[in-house]
Amino acid sequence: MSQKRSLSAPGFRALLATQSLSAFNDNAFKTLTALLMVATLPAGGSARFIAAAGAVFILPFLLLSTAAGSAADRFSKKRIIVVCKCAEFSLMLLSLLALPGGNIPLLLGIIFCLGAHSAFIGPAKLAILPEILDDADLSRGNGLMQMMTFLGIVLGTVAAGLLLTFFRGSLHWACLFFAATAAAGLAAAWRVTDVPAAAAGTAVRLNFAAQAWENLSRIRLRRPVFLALMGSAYFWYLGAIFQMNILVYGQELMRLSPKALSGFQIVVALGIGLGSYLAGRLSREKVELGLVPLGALGLVLFPADLAFAASSPARAAGDLFLAGLSGGVFVVPLDSFVQQRTPTPERGRTIATANLLSMAGVLLASGWLYLTSNYFKLYPNQIFLVVAAMTAAVAAFILSVLPDFFLRLLLYPLVNLVYRIDAAGRKNIPLEGPALLVSNHVSFVDAFLITGASPRLVRFMMLRRFHELPVLNWFFRAMGVIPISDHDSPKAIVRSFQAARRALQEGDLVCIFAEGEITRHGQMLRFKKGVERIADGLGVPIIPVHLDRVWGSIFSFEGGKVLLKKPRRLPYPVTVSFGAPLPADSRAGDIRRAIQELGSAAFLRRLDEMHTLPRAFLREAKRHWRRLAVADALQGTLSSGGALVRAFLLGRLIDRLLPAGSAVGVLLPPSIAGALVNLGLPMRGRVAVNLNYTMPRETALRCAQRAGASRIVTSRRFLEKIGWEPHESFVYAEDLAPRIRPLRAALTAAAFFLLPPFVLEWIFLRKAPRLLGETATVIFTSGSTGEPKGVVLSHANLRANIEALAQVFQFKTDDRVLGALPFFHSFGYTVTLWLPAVAGLGAVYHANPLDAKTIGGLIAGHRVTMLLGTPTFLTAYLRRLSPEQMKTVSLVVAGAEKLRAEVAQAFLEKFGVMPLEGFGCTELAPVACVNIPDVEIGRVRQRGGKPGTIGQPLPGVAVRIVHPETLEPLPAGEAGLLLVKGPNVMVGYLGDPDRTAEAMKDGWYSTGDIASLDEDGFVTVTDRLSRFSKIGGEMVPHLHVEERLHSLAGRVEQTFVVTAVPDERKGERLVVLVKDYEDVDGLWRALNGSDTPKLWVPDRSCFHKVEQFPLLGSGKLDLPALKKAARELEDRRAAA
Repeated sequence: MSQKRSLSAPGFRALLATQSLSAFNDNAFKTLTALLMVATLPAGGSARFIAAAGAVFILPFLLLSTAAGSAADRFSKKRIIVVCKCAEFSLMLLSLLALPGGNIPLLLGIIFCLGAHSAFIGPAKLAILPEILDDADLSRGNGLMQMMTFLGIVLGTVAAGLLLTFFRGSLHWACLFFAATAAAGLAAAWRVTDVPAAAAGTAVRLNFAAQAWENLSRIRLRRPVFLALMGSAYFWYLGAIFQMNILVYGQELMRLSPKALSGFQIVVALGIGLGSYLAGRLSREKVELGLVPLGALGLVLFPADLAFAASSPARAAGDLFLAGLSGGVFVVPLDSFVQQRTPTPERGRTIATANLLSMAGVLLASGWLYLTSNYFKLYPNQIFLVVAAMTAAVAAFILSVLPDFFLRLLLYPLVNLVYRIDAAGRKNIPLEGPALLVSNHVSFVDAFLITGASPRLVRFMMLRRFHELPVLNWFFRAMGVIPISDHDSPKAIVRSFQAARRALQEGDLVCIFAEGEITRHGQMLRFKKGVERIADGLGVPIIPVHLDRVWGSIFSFEGGKVLLKKPRRLPYPVTVSFGAPLPADSRAGDIRRAIQELGSAAFLRRLDEMHTLPRAFLREAKRHWRRLAVADALQGTLSSGGALVRAFLLGRLIDRLLPAGSAVGVLLPPSIAGALVNLGLPMRGRVAVNLNYTMPRETALRCAQRAGASRIVTSRRFLEKIGWEPHESFVYAEDLAPRIRPLRAALTAAAFFLLPPFVLEWIFLRKAPRLLGETATVIFTSGSTGEPKGVVLSHANLRANIEALAQVFQFKTDDRVLGALPFFHSFGYTVTLWLPAVAGLGAVYHANPLDAKTIGGLIAGHRVTMLLGTPTFLTAYLRRLSPEQMKTVSLVVAGAEKLRAEVAQAFLEKFGVMPLEGFGCTELAPVACVNIPDVEIGRVRQRGGKPGTIGQPLPGVAVRIVHPETLEPLPAGEAGLLLVKGPNVMVGYLGDPDRTAEAMKDGWYSTGDIASLDEDGFVTVTDRLSRFSKIGGEMVPHLHVEERLHSLAGRVEQTFVVTAVPDERKGERLVVLVKDYEDVDGLWRALNGSDTPKLWVPDRSCFHKVEQFPLLGSGKLDLPALKKAARELEDRRAAA
């Protein structure tokens, strides 16, 4: 939201001050004049003066309102406000000649001019609101305007008596006070936001009757606006009745003094002011028409009770206050609705017409009150009863012709008390005319949430079985719901589509949930083609709608249950995003991708409520103090509370020992010690940089230097294991533990156990990062495609990835993850270190992912439920682990390289768990896409995974497939370059803005992978762009050749690796490295004789046997080393 168009903008605040000072001066001057005349003139003369003053003040509204409205459209509204304030200042100076001497004609003239001032400033001040405020602030702006107006009225009324008391003999001082107040208002008016003339060609005509009729005729064409104007006029009609009848009610029935009667009027004004403010607040960033019937209900109940409250001044005052409050709640949405729905060039004239109708209502109230009291002989209390009945009839009429008012009232508790809706892009919904809304479907209350977020009533297409529910059917019919069902006959389905098309042709908003059913696993389903049939040929805009955070509410299928679960919080926050309109001929897949991109933007809004990693870890550990947090084969186990305390103590000790600076290198394997150091450093504001110990020592030290880590925490025992020599920058973990004093440790543990999180943060985590945008870590890429790059990841990147993974996998409190991936690998750092710490899972660590014997014991001993690794590691477990050891594992996720179907099937057959393939990279913190288990609830089964794909994008992540050269989006099923966008995308490359700019394409990260996206939303990676060879002008994917070789050889484990070397004739030629396979000749003949394209078949001489494939520490192929080995083997062959 633009700061210049918000409630906090100086221009809007100046407008509030201008209006409040105007209301103050008007009422103070009129009241002081009336009091002076009462005190100096005979009884009959004072009554005549008061009547005349009232008439001359109202007369300009009748004569000049239409001209004022035209002027507000023709000229700058700020200019009109300033001119009016100059006139007011002049009038207050002129009062020096009238008020001290009691010059009645001049006083009446000044009051007439003040009425003209109010008549001209009114349309300008109200019509300017939609031009200086966003729609989200319009209701609150109106509420504040009304509140400040009535506050000025109250203060002006009180000030009049005080001024007369203090300056009775020298009223020129009172006049100077009025002039000073007008000058202050003028100064404020100069600061009001300037806006251009809305309709410079508008003629300003003094023939108010003709102009008023023309305005009314135009307004009546917009029936909802006209009815809202009439509702607003009725409010002023009621206000006038109350103002006059209160005096008679209090005097005749309660025998109150004039002072007490003025108190009653002040109570009503305060009620209206507070009600106006509440209406703005309760509207929650939209024009909430549901408040209108609520306010009308109060205007029925409290005047009715007032009829029986004459014996109790306190009860009467309470009824008056609550009636005023109800009036404020009633009128603010109506005024906001008029401002919002009136075109800018007509807004001044429309509001002027509203003022004219309001003044007509005031005059009508005088006549009506005269008839009821003098002709029908009704007592004042009986008049209040009639008012209540009359209001009930008016409210019933409004609800009958505008049923969406009542529907919004019924929905208000759900969408404002049970849920807290954050609506984004509401301006994309046209305020008039048709549009087709297309939304994802997450819960049973999606339609209500969209209705609550939309500025207009929406007609939904709904499954017939829900539409026919006995209790809700009447409500759905009132909403104009269009029923449809997959079980309907083809003719019935066509009729439903035709009903939706007719609604669009009639100018309605229609919404369809294109998936056709509610998601059971939290991910979007395939969009059906019905949306295309509805929009076909109509030319209406298609508005994509995304519902975020609804998954997890009690009305979603999260956890496999609906309603039968405890709400996580009340009100439950959800985000409803309305996207920019799409063309009417958009395909279902295009709409789905647009909604997915909306979800990516919406996910960023979740981050506003998240804590940084150490603060989130603190809260989670406090919540589950005794739950297993970390374990390994050497140090045993630690509970969450124990891990929290030890991590803090280690972090504080390291922080105090090392020189000032943020980064600290960490050279430790996945273990309890490694986890505690990584968890503890951010608690002291340090950035942990885990170094890749599979790199050459000097390369890793250079990485630490680039990251600004002058010290590296490591272990002597670990250095011996990896064969590294000591270095001056090393700080040894073995030396740290003895420095922690037992007493301090015990006191720290007691504090962490006893004190609440906010106190612990204030005492112990003062240095911990507070902003999610701060750097969480720097991870150096594996170098699988070149020189390692330092990837800067923020707390937001990691929290977003953790939140998304928790949403799709629905972790349970007893889940435990195997942490065998090193922390220098982004998957190991995010998913096996911080995800367990923040999500409350247990983590079981082991330094060597290929040590199947120890890993099998850890899985069985600690009842590990989640296994995460590369296909290379899974192949090792497949050979060496027993089904008994793996019986507790229910989720296996593989990444970093292609998961071949043979490996997945063999894993399923042996262990009963199908490995799910995912995709990511360091730059994506790290997960972008993942398959999830299929879900079956009742008779509905939904696919969460698709073999051969890398799954769907995580919540908050959007993907695009584009042409590698032109970057033009490609249709579903066509392979191209994979781009990724979302809150998980890195901050950038460390100290390398050029490489960062090269990797980012208009906010999208270029993965360098060739992939395709199917209509179900699943992504299939063909290979890295670097693993394609251009041979004879065609792109040949290495991975496809590898898969064909493994299939022909019947091998599950990695036996063949394809790469390429330069070739003078073809540009490149394929080279195959072979491990543990003898019949290469037979394999080549089988490949050459198959349907494999000949360009994809390497020469027989390019097959080379090797002992091992070059691998990185993460288990991925070392592609640069692979190319180097292939080139050396080819050079050797050529030399031979």
